[in-house]
Amino acid sequence: MNIADILKLKDVFQADKLSVGLNLGVSTLKMAKLKFSADGAKVQLCAYGLEENNIGPEDALKKVCQSCGVKVVNISVSGQQAIIRYVDFPKMNAAELKQALKFEAQKHIPFPLADVNIDGYILQDSLPENKMRVLLAAVKKDFLNQRLKLLKDAGFDIAIADIDSLALVNAFNFNYSDDGAVAGKTIALLNIGSVTCNLNILEAGMPSLSRDINIGGNNFTQKIADTLSVSFKEAEGMKTAKDNAQADKILSIGEPVLAKLAQEVRTSFDYYESRSVTSVEKIYLSGGGSLYPGLREMLSNLLAISVENWDPLRKIELADDLEADKVRPLAGQLAVAIGLALRR
Repeated sequence: MNIADILKLKDVFQADKLSVGLNLGVSTLKMAKLKFSADGAKVQLCAYGLEENNIGPEDALKKVCQSCGVKVVNISVSGQQAIIRYVDFPKMNAAELKQALKFEAQKHIPFPLADVNIDGYILQDSLPENKMRVLLAAVKKDFLNQRLKLLKDAGFDIAIADIDSLALVNAFNFNYSDDGAVAGKTIALLNIGSVTCNLNILEAGMPSLSRDINIGGNNFTQKIADTLSVSFKEAEGMKTAKDNAQADKILSIGEPVLAKLAQEVRTSFDYYESRSVTSVEKIYLSGGGSLYPGLREMLSNLLAISVENWDPLRKIELADDLEADKVRPLAGQLAVAIGLALRR
């Protein structure tokens, strides 16, 4: 795996201008298929899919990808098997960095180098004291090989292996680079999945901190199930209750879990702010876990910071055969898949 290729948007679908992103979530597989105009100025969502991962991963893969019509996909990984670090190196060129990684990476990666695929990418090359900022990424080889074999057995080929956090940054910057409320600001992206939250801090669009937090929507569901003595499936349905009184009750039950998540986010902010001259001004939410009624407001109160949902389809058109009222509510869940598909 070449992490540099992740960030360079290599066009592997030049012939037909199509790209497919496949987010292999623990609970749900998400697919987004994008079509690009010849000059790349226009991007269209021409197919999407969400499939619960409860019928076996290979069967779910085949089912969710039947509608995409393309065998080559971009995938990503996250969690404890994938590491991102932002490290200051002495200023050097890309070739020199490749050699230096062999000696420097072990200081920052908590795995033996023989066990990981590793690469670095120069983010800033003009820091004080003749330094440069490098994005250092590593993925456990056995984990990635298992993921690749699963897809190969299901009949798919991989164009790019990405990391969830980088795909999220890619999707956000594509859609919000022209937004005056974001330009030049320090903001955080919080993607709430079923098992893991991806947290990224962007400084004027440039990633500065990336972290996976081992809290997700399933923790909220389990708390509800335990408190109300109902099944996990029943508790999952309760989280999206339309009745205001019921929604308030469910949110109150889940508050200890949300408070723990807020504490982890605050710890990350404090660490970032101890090393930077800026502070995080706003949090942008995505992921299925961000859709629960009242969660955004409660998180904002816990952290004393503005929180809002962002739209991964803000600058992406919908194909004529897609129904906007069905697709738009799912946009937050497709954020990683869209970010993957944007890496052509």
